[in-house]
Amino acid sequence: MELLDELEAEIVACRACPRLVAWRERVAAEKRAAFRDQDYWARPVPGFGDPRARVCLVGLAPAAHGANRTGRMFTGDRSGDFLYAALWRTGFANQPTAVHRDDGLALEGAWITAPVRCAPPANKPTPEERDRCRPFLERELALLTELRVFVPLGQFGYQVLCGILGVSPRPRFGHGVEVPLPDGRVILCSYHVSQQNTFTGKLTAEMFDAVLRRAREIAGLPAL
Repeated sequence: MELLDELEAEIVACRACPRLVAWRERVAAEKRAAFRDQDYWARPVPGFGDPRARVCLVGLAPAAHGANRTGRMFTGDRSGDFLYAALWRTGFANQPTAVHRDDGLALEGAWITAPVRCAPPANKPTPEERDRCRPFLERELALLTELRVFVPLGQFGYQVLCGILGVSPRPRFGHGVEVPLPDGRVILCSYHVSQQNTFTGKLTAEMFDAVLRRAREIAGLPAL
């Protein structure tokens, strides 16, 4: 736990990508009208969850007015509303909502992180920004020693995970695709919980719940 705390402090203090630093701080200064009275986090966002997690969900990057505002992964936006409701239904979260860092939310058996820790313009980090941030994720996954299942939310997280975990050639990404690793662990793919996917029906609650329940099964967690 101490090493995870040290890594979190390093992540939060990072200013390695000038474009991302400028954007996250610009968003915090200009704000969205609905949040005009709030102080934005406007820093890199660390991982969140159970240090003894067996399941790790890997997104893309913080949302400008979501995690960049609240300081916690997938907290304060529609994607997070969908994600945490599913985690609650499948036994990973103690409550179905995530509003701010001090709302009492806790995870059991799960950890949530991302390859890029700062909100990028248009939600599109450059390859250089992705690669500069990658060592944080590599160190984080190494410290989470109980992990058995990796759930990339979308192709971006999947590609980065495959690089870190040494998957080559990389199987084609698809919702529900399972990629066994030589050490017995598994990558279990899911579409991203973005509004683009959930509002159009590409990813339904039932589809996502099925992936999370399968993750519990593979990880050896009790079924619900």
